[in-house]
Amino acid sequence: MDFSLTPREQDLQDRTRTFIRDVVLPYEKDKRQSPHGPSDALRRELNALAQRAGLLAPQCDPHWGGLGLSHRERAIVFEEAGYSLLGPIALHCMAPDEGNMHMLEAVASEAHKQRWLKPLAAGDIRSCFAMTEQAPGAGSDPSAMTTTAVADGDHFVINGEKWLITGANGAGLMIIMARTMIDGQDRGATMFMCDLPAKGIVVDRTIDTIEESMTGGHCVVRFENLRVHRDDVLGEVGRGFRYAQVRLAPARLTHCMRWLGAARRAHDIAVDYANRRKAFGKTLIEHEGVGFQLADNLIDLHLSRLAIWHCAWVLDQGRDARTESSIAKVAVSEALFRIADRCVQVLGGMGVTGDTLVERIFREIRAFRIYDGPSEVHRWSLARGLAVKA
Repeated sequence: MDFSLTPREQDLQDRTRTFIRDVVLPYEKDKRQSPHGPSDALRRELNALAQRAGLLAPQCDPHWGGLGLSHRERAIVFEEAGYSLLGPIALHCMAPDEGNMHMLEAVASEAHKQRWLKPLAAGDIRSCFAMTEQAPGAGSDPSAMTTTAVADGDHFVINGEKWLITGANGAGLMIIMARTMIDGQDRGATMFMCDLPAKGIVVDRTIDTIEESMTGGHCVVRFENLRVHRDDVLGEVGRGFRYAQVRLAPARLTHCMRWLGAARRAHDIAVDYANRRKAFGKTLIEHEGVGFQLADNLIDLHLSRLAIWHCAWVLDQGRDARTESSIAKVAVSEALFRIADRCVQVLGGMGVTGDTLVERIFREIRAFRIYDGPSEVHRWSLARGLAVKA
């Protein structure tokens, strides 16, 4: 594996870094942001600027207006985008849209791509992915899914409730995972595509959460006899869990990429502060208690990047990278939280205020250890692979 950047990769890094610094950072104080994410108006404005810069939806195939980046190239661009919490929104490579675009490219029919992927890649609509349920439904264990889709002629009738559905408020497309019943038999989970708003889909509320970076927030959604035509099944009936793996392994890695950029931003703020703030006759960075924390940040940043790049390389070889992505998800999410925590500590009183982005990055990164599989589930999955079969 060659760790040097190709001319194309260097250009991508330079262009993205410049765009984030010169165009996106000035928007960070924009009032069109709330505890439930940036507004759609702000998102569309930023998307237009990214499109003008040739950076919109860079993960998508050029046929859909993107750059057709490899996973390694995404690692470079997404890290730079993540340097601002608005960067992934601007480039339209934020969850859940980025993962949904990836899955649609891999699984959807040509008709579905024209109907949904084309406007999604262009930023004309947003999307959401409705899988997670409250107890006793599907959380970390998707096999516990309680939402059902019952065949009825040319339609399926969907009933159930989902929660923590990112971006549901204001989305134009919902991908719904439901347990499928045909002639009284359980055929397994299926993914269904549905335009929003739709009769039979009720967004009950937007949940207050620890983070606030994703447009549309995180919602509780009810399905009340929602009718979806058989033609709007994504892929094939009963293959929903298989398609979820197509989406989830690369998606959990792109989370690592974006949050690496945010952690680097927090580290830069802490380094700058430690070089300016004086205590006990010298700058903070000259005190080993502070300097060593920043040195540990460098170590965690470096090792996180290596884990991300290796997993990206495995994906680029055409392998599923389930083991590598689980390793990266655990290692990177925990390392980045350590970085953010150290940055709060280095800033002292400043670190617990909103006067810098460090406090918010700390909150945002903490959530990363839970979504897309909590660390405990990934460790359990990895341990199962180590178990000796009797």
